[in-house]
Amino acid sequence: MTSHKRPSWDRYFMDIAHVAASRSNCSRRQVAAVLVRDCRIISTGYNGTPRGVRNCSDGGCPRCNSDTPSGTNLTQCLCSHAEENAIVQAAYHGIAVKGATLYTTFSPCLLCAKMIINAGIKEVVYHTRYSIDDVSLALLHEAGVVVRPLAEEDDE
Repeated sequence: MTSHKRPSWDRYFMDIAHVAASRSNCSRRQVAAVLVRDCRIISTGYNGTPRGVRNCSDGGCPRCNSDTPSGTNLTQCLCSHAEENAIVQAAYHGIAVKGATLYTTFSPCLLCAKMIINAGIKEVVYHTRYSIDDVSLALLHEAGVVVRPLAEEDDE
C-alpha cells in the first residue's frame, strides 16, 4: 500500500484560495480569500467589479485598464477586494463569520483589515505579502487578530 501525504489544513485552504483567484475578473491582479470555521469553508471571495457591473477584464474598471502605477489611485478602483467579497458573500447568505480564519492569497490592505476586525475574524493566513500593508498589519495586530504567512513547510 502506498502512503499518500495529505496537505495540512493551511495548505488545503490556501490551495482552494488560489483556485478561487482564477475566477477573478480583475485585469491587474487575481486575489482570493476563503473564510473557514471549524475546518469548514463558510465563504469565498475573489477580487473584481461588483455584481451587475461590467467585468474589469471587459473594461469595467477604468483604473485597472489604465497605465496607473501599481499602488496608486487605489480609491479610483471599482473592484471589490477578495476579503471584502468573502465577508459580504457570507452576510448576503446570512452566515456569521465571527471567530473564523481567513485564508488569502495576498495580505490584506487597510480597508480589508478594518472589515476583518469589525467582522470578528480571529486569524488571517496569507500566501504573499502585499507591498503596501504595513499599516493594515499593525492594525490587525493591535486589534488582536492573529496574522501569519503560510508556513514554508506548507508551501511546497
